[in-house]
Amino acid sequence: MITAKFATAFAALALLAAPGAAFAQKQKDDTPPVAFGDNAEKPEKDEEAAPAAPKTYAPINYDTTVDPENIWVLDLSNGQRVKIRLMAEWAPGHVERVKTLTRAGFYDGVVFHRVIDGFMAQGGDPTGTGQGGSELPDLKAEFNPMPHVRGTLSMARAADDDSANSQFFIVFYPRFSLDKKYTNFGRVIENMEGVDAITRGEPPQSPTYIVQASIAADNKAPPPPPAAADDTAVTADMLSAPLPGT
Repeated sequence: MITAKFATAFAALALLAAPGAAFAQKQKDDTPPVAFGDNAEKPEKDEEAAPAAPKTYAPINYDTTVDPENIWVLDLSNGQRVKIRLMAEWAPGHVERVKTLTRAGFYDGVVFHRVIDGFMAQGGDPTGTGQGGSELPDLKAEFNPMPHVRGTLSMARAADDDSANSQFFIVFYPRFSLDKKYTNFGRVIENMEGVDAITRGEPPQSPTYIVQASIAADNKAPPPPPAAADDTAVTADMLSAPLPGT
C-alpha cells in the first residue's frame, strides 16, 4: 500500500517537473550578441524556434516622473516612443556612457542592425555594420546578477569582457545564460510593444532606426513626423520640363 502511494506521488512529481525542464531547455543560449559583424555568432536551433515575446507579459508599473535623469527615451522610426529605466546602481559606468552619448546626439539616426526574432534587437553602431562604436574608450565590464528578462537593456561587446563601447541590445525573450556575461543596465518600462515592432534581420532590409534619443530630464518633445511629399510641386516641375525630343 505504501509502495503504491509512493509510486503515485513520484509520477505526479515527474509530471510537474517536465514543463520546468522544457522551459529550462528553451532558455539555453550560448550565442549572445557581440559587437563586431563577422564575429557575431548565430543563434542555435532552440533560439531560432523560440516564440515571439508574449504580449501578455506583465508590464513594469513605474512612475516615469520619478528620477527622470535616469529614464532613456527612444523615439523610433516606426513611430513608437519607448522609455527605459537606466539602473546606475547596477552599472554606473555604462549608464553614464549612454547618457553622455545620448546628450551628444550620438544615437540619433542610428539603426538597429541585428534583430533576431525571439531573441534581441541590437543597435548603437553609427556605421550600421556591427563593427563600429564611439570615439570614447571601451568600458570596464560591470557584470551583475540581474537576469536578462524580456525588456532588459544590456551592452554588446566583443570577445574581451572589457570591450563594450556604444552598442546595446534589448531582449525580446528571457535569455538567462547571458547573465553575468553581459552588462545588464536597465529595462524597458514603457511601450515594450514599440520594441517588438522593430524590423527583423541581420541586417534588416529596411532597418528601424532611432530618430531621437534623449534623457527624460531634458524634456525633449517627440520629433515631428516626416513631411509628406508635395505632389503639387512635383507636378509643376514635370509640366515645366521640356518634352523628350524637343
